[in-house]
Amino acid sequence: MRNGMRRFSSVALSVVVVVVMVSAVYAQDDPCVSCHQGLTPGKVNDWKLSKHSGVNVTCSVCHGDKHKTDKDAARAEMPDERVCGNCHRKQFNEFAKGKHNFGWIAMNALPVTHVEPDELIEGGRGCGGCHSMGIKTEAQKKEQRDKGYRYQMNSCDECHTRHTFSKKEAADPRACQQCHMGYDHPQWEMWSSNKHGSRWFARQAGNLPEGASAPKCQDCHMPDGSHENRTAWGFLGVRLPLPDDPQWKADRVTILKALGVLNPETGEPTARLEAVKSADMVRLTEEAWRTEREKMIKVCSTCHSERYAREQLNMGDTMMMKADRLLADAIDIVAGLYKDGIIKKPEHYAFAYPDLLYFMHTGGGDINKLSYIDQVLCQMYMKHRMRTYQAFFHVNPDYAYWYGWEMMVKDLGEIKELAATMRATHQK
Repeated sequence: MRNGMRRFSSVALSVVVVVVMVSAVYAQDDPCVSCHQGLTPGKVNDWKLSKHSGVNVTCSVCHGDKHKTDKDAARAEMPDERVCGNCHRKQFNEFAKGKHNFGWIAMNALPVTHVEPDELIEGGRGCGGCHSMGIKTEAQKKEQRDKGYRYQMNSCDECHTRHTFSKKEAADPRACQQCHMGYDHPQWEMWSSNKHGSRWFARQAGNLPEGASAPKCQDCHMPDGSHENRTAWGFLGVRLPLPDDPQWKADRVTILKALGVLNPETGEPTARLEAVKSADMVRLTEEAWRTEREKMIKVCSTCHSERYAREQLNMGDTMMMKADRLLADAIDIVAGLYKDGIIKKPEHYAFAYPDLLYFMHTGGGDINKLSYIDQVLCQMYMKHRMRTYQAFFHVNPDYAYWYGWEMMVKDLGEIKELAATMRATHQK
């Protein structure tokens, strides 16, 4: 038995050595590698460490063969998701139907995007750094190039970073950290400090048995390696159809008006609703919402009882209802200031009504100066309401209460005080 194992280990080692030697010989002969070894040594080294180098996926497979010398570097093609899809068809098809594919569309559906500095959008050092994910048209790529930003594939390599494109890296929850953190969606902070995250880090440190349950982002949102990820409530935290509860229905209508998808004067849908639909930012039918909820119930039930999972997620829904009550109250107060002419409508606003999707952006110029009370309202929605419901679903008690709910209560109190002062000043 021992001799057999030794022979097997010897053969396996020989195979590895041969593969490495072949890759090394090929890399030495490849003109791309020999040139870039001195120009971009880090990229070449990453490629050598990748599985691609061992199966003859060379530079030209992804970047084309038009670039030959240092004089025509601009002719090198920057690959997009379709290039990856030539080999990874299943993953590409899943990605095309999932939430990540709508990153670029969703960002451009937000009105604030078009009044932000290009460096933060096309330059990728702000929203565009994460939201560049998504299959782009040739026209969209050209628009980026015309603005001076060289288009780069930014979907597959957000999780499987270049040029190793490691599956293990993408399966690590830290691959999610760069985008899913911060002001409006601190999922990393919520997960890493909740019981799921604590157990994962404990297991990494060897303080839990290797097989102990410790769910990470991918286990819940991309189970079994699926690239078709989507959530029931979506980013905006609203959905259709409207609920049966009269108060929650009225509150949700108020929020939809402040999101600009319903006309605040008539209650009719606006053109922005079509943009929200195209970006897959909300679930538009009960069936669509229920499908995603049942997927999550199935995931939760791998560790918990189905009954417990349903109770917890239903509690999250009622928490959302109570958060909406606070937010709608605040929106009505600020909307009243617009109606009475105490706040002047910025010229880039479609209506004399709060617009939460402009965030805290003034638009420039005195006429577009956004009032401080508008900024507090935006913070209440984008920062504190997000924490209230997202932290509840991510099972983080401290974030849900102190960073979410209590901050919403504080925001509402401040908005009431500010509105009273503004009205008194206006009367004088």
